[in-house]
Amino acid sequence: MKKLFKYLKETRLELKKVVWPTRDTVVSSTKVVLVSTLIFAVVLGLVDFLLLQGLYLVY
Repeated sequence: MKKLFKYLKETRLELKKVVWPTRDTVVSSTKVVLVSTLIFAVVLGLVDFLLLQGLYLVY
């Protein structure tokens, strides 16, 4: 039981050392991820469409 309390105490101390990001940083990072995902999805969709059209020409 002592090990559990020691673990919880040390965990709490470590969490106090964490530098949490500001709201602005989180919002900015989220925007970057969403835009990057959207661009990547459009590019992959375009490549898929072009390859499918190429296959239709062959077969």
